Amino acid sequence: MTIRTDSSPITEDDLYLFNEGTHARMYEKLGARLQKRGTHFAVWAPSAYRVSVAGDFNGWDAVAHLLEPRGSSGIWEGVIDEASNGSLYKFRINDSLEKTDPYGSFYEIAPKQAAIVWDLSYDWSDAEWMSSRANRNDLYAPMSIYEVHMGSWRHKAQGESLSYRELAEPLADHVLGCGFTHVEFLPVTEHPFYGSWGYQTTGFFAPTSRFGTPQDFMYLVDYLHQRGIGVILDWVPSHFPTDDWALGNFDGTHLYEHADPKLGIHPDWGSYIFNYGRNEVRSFLLSSAISWLDRYHIDGLRVDAVASMLYLDYSRKHGEWIPNQYGGRENLDAIAFLRQFNETVYANYPDTQTIAEESTAWPGVSRPTYVGGLGFGLKWDMGWMHDTLHYFQREPIHRQYHHSNLTFRMLYAFNENFVLPLSHDEVVHGKGSLIGKMPGDDWQKFANLRLLYGYMWGQPAKKLLFMGAEIAQWREWASNDELDWSLLDQAPHEGIRRWLADLNAAYRREAALHELDVEPGGFEWVDANDASNSVVTFLRKARSGESILVACNFTPVPRYTYRIGVPAGGTWREILNSDAAIYGGSDVGNYGEVEALPIGLHGRPRSITVTLPPLAVVMFKHV
Repeated sequence: MTIRTDSSPITEDDLYLFNEGTHARMYEKLGARLQKRGTHFAVWAPSAYRVSVAGDFNGWDAVAHLLEPRGSSGIWEGVIDEASNGSLYKFRINDSLEKTDPYGSFYEIAPKQAAIVWDLSYDWSDAEWMSSRANRNDLYAPMSIYEVHMGSWRHKAQGESLSYRELAEPLADHVLGCGFTHVEFLPVTEHPFYGSWGYQTTGFFAPTSRFGTPQDFMYLVDYLHQRGIGVILDWVPSHFPTDDWALGNFDGTHLYEHADPKLGIHPDWGSYIFNYGRNEVRSFLLSSAISWLDRYHIDGLRVDAVASMLYLDYSRKHGEWIPNQYGGRENLDAIAFLRQFNETVYANYPDTQTIAEESTAWPGVSRPTYVGGLGFGLKWDMGWMHDTLHYFQREPIHRQYHHSNLTFRMLYAFNENFVLPLSHDEVVHGKGSLIGKMPGDDWQKFANLRLLYGYMWGQPAKKLLFMGAEIAQWREWASNDELDWSLLDQAPHEGIRRWLADLNAAYRREAALHELDVEPGGFEWVDANDASNSVVTFLRKARSGESILVACNFTPVPRYTYRIGVPAGGTWREILNSDAAIYGGSDVGNYGEVEALPIGLHGRPRSITVTLPPLAVVMFKHV
């Protein structure tokens, strides 16, 4: 058997940019690339003294096809005529290291580890979506995200997860029926341990083969786009697992990770930390990000665990971390990489979004790099999530003493471009479900949950809700089990789903509820201080000046003849009421509309007298 070194797709410019740490499309050069004759293989292993390709095309012979080094770039390459579409392969490095392809685009189903030579051709049918998605992903557009774990959303009769293609239609139907604008998938990148939910990634360029081929995943994205639904992926550049066949110790040295465990091991997860200061590692990660936007038409990347990247002492005790060159705790290489990542994404795909899961008060996460920010488009508001759930879990009689949990957010609400997340992390590991966190009897639990969602959708920010919360699933999420879809046969659960659908419809329809989600001009307190009644009232506003009044009653006591100051006279129509009977409420309300009277209140020239239903939110629009 022979190997050819002619017809290499890797140019000298590719080598320069890769070694410089700025090449964002190395997925087109490294890994396995089908050619007119044979397959070109290339891998970065600068400390190796011998690299070969073993596969089913050569009987897994470790010396049959030896690759050649490409100058001093650290890249080994060659063309193998016998390798074709569907061939299985691994890289054999030196005498004993057997590694899967870091740039592989398709892998065997875990626990098998071989990469697969694969033609990624696909005929897309989402041109209409792609041409208009800049408006749909804009910060001034409504963005209501349904977070999904593919393997546990819905199962077949035999208990198996749906494939990518089987998932497409029912998922789109459900998402549209609930009114969400985007789907966010927990990581689909290939991962060996299913229980990691994809967050322990080994294949940074490949959708997991558990649910089908790369083209099957393309079909899923394509179908969602054709139905008008955006697709966001969780992307994990913060760490990778220590499996000996994957990235760790790749060429006999700590190539992708740090050698010192004080820098290179995550104490929480026992995984490796990328060496963001190494140029070729940055090219690898940049290429991974761009590959999803390019090959798979993804509309946004949510970056997991950003805080763990930013701080050298993350989850470490004194003496267990190494300060930066200035003696500080900030990871300067990670900061530089995150800025480069965001600049690269927005330079190549300005109609997409990057979203940070960042749990600290790091300044400027979603501010441009040219003013010192990290450059993300959006950031999860973890503080709001903690404060809000802390408040809602209290018995209503005690809420008056914790009123600041509701009001504190507005002190920082526009420091970043926020997403309000009620994510998978809040319904696992013994935390229970969202409805399980609510106090009171069953009626009060459902009323509290409707109130939580109404309060959330009334707040200025984009929205994210994890699957199962829209049907008020009682048990906490389990990644091996499908959602309890039979609950929708029960009126209270269907009421929650319908309430969310109507909330989302109003959020999309009313500019005042979304247009200025990330600008201070979109929000104005009416009364933030009525702690004794556990009531908050505020206005959401559009650029046009159009206003929607949001009033929340966090107790089971109806508030009759409750007066609220408003900015304009005339009719204020009740457009949403979470206590309506169609949602499972007690049907206390305002008979459709109220009239403003020339009685000044709350610093405004007029006011309305309304009924605030128990444990409910009502919204009024001036007409």
